[in-house]
Amino acid sequence: MFGMGMGEILIIAIIAILFLGPDKLPDAMVKIAKFFKTFKNSVNDVKSSFEQEMKIQELKEEALQYKKKLDEAATSARKVITFDELEEIKKSTQGVNDSLKEIERTIAAPMNSDRPMVQESVPTTTNTSNETPIEIKKEVNA
Repeated sequence: MFGMGMGEILIIAIIAILFLGPDKLPDAMVKIAKFFKTFKNSVNDVKSSFEQEMKIQELKEEALQYKKKLDEAATSARKVITFDELEEIKKSTQGVNDSLKEIERTIAAPMNSDRPMVQESVPTTTNTSNETPIEIKKEVNA
């Protein structure tokens, strides 16, 4: 214990008995044991908190490394597409948009011609001659 042999511990015990006396020695031993116990607990607490801080520091460093890798991957992904490729993509999507609009027009055209035409006659106020009433063709919105 603390690099002391049995002989040294025995000498310390004899000096303690002579100095404290047999009445106070048990109380002194209990107090010394409590002191060493609290000292040992304090050292263990400091040690565990230090280990936790080291683990937290390692986790932070690892997270920073992952962040750097993600940032590098994002910048390299942004640099891969050139302006020429972007123009090609834009032209191809424009062609698709034009073809969709053309399909939409071809679908909409028969729908407009399929609407029934209704004839309405507008009465004239004075019909003194042999005139026939005016007929107006009007689309019915269904």
